[in-house]
Amino acid sequence: MTQANKGGQRQEIVFTGFGGQGIVLAGRILGKAAVIGDHRQSTLVQAYGPEARGGACSAQVIIADQAIHYPYVRRPDVLVCMSQAGFDKFIGQMKEGGTLLIDKDLVQPKGVSGDFFSIPSSRMAEELGRIMLANIIMLGFFTAVTGAVSVDAARDAVVKSVPKGTEEMNATAFNKGCDYGLAVLKGREKKASGKAGA
Repeated sequence: MTQANKGGQRQEIVFTGFGGQGIVLAGRILGKAAVIGDHRQSTLVQAYGPEARGGACSAQVIIADQAIHYPYVRRPDVLVCMSQAGFDKFIGQMKEGGTLLIDKDLVQPKGVSGDFFSIPSSRMAEELGRIMLANIIMLGFFTAVTGAVSVDAARDAVVKSVPKGTEEMNATAFNKGCDYGLAVLKGREKKASGKAGA
């Protein structure tokens, strides 16, 4: 698994999409997981377009082992895109060699020459019967792929951050995204080691 938080590293992460997708909630849960679950430092800066629902929005999260003196993300190490507009706005800022995660049904990663990770998070949420779970599925996927926070800390933060009565449903959505991410990583490992059936 890619453990992106090795050795006291600082990670700058941007979640982006449109209003109503729960982008800021995903950022808040991620920060909570880092601080409460993993005992690290974290900041969150949120931004909305002029229209809340349907407008562009983003959550900028920094996770570090030392104090964070500047909370704004300049060059994201990880960019998570759940809308085409968000991708178009932030892709040029992503750090060279950074990690890109997209919702494969909502984002066409035009002009991306490097490697990236994709998950049909919105489609998976619809299969669970609640499109509103797409952000939690994406968060599970993000956790598995990047290792920025521990799986237990992230799952715990999800359960403690969602409305009462929806905890189990959200935990299921998180696990679905996480399992998908682990399967993608395993497939890549197989491919890299030249095994058949990847």
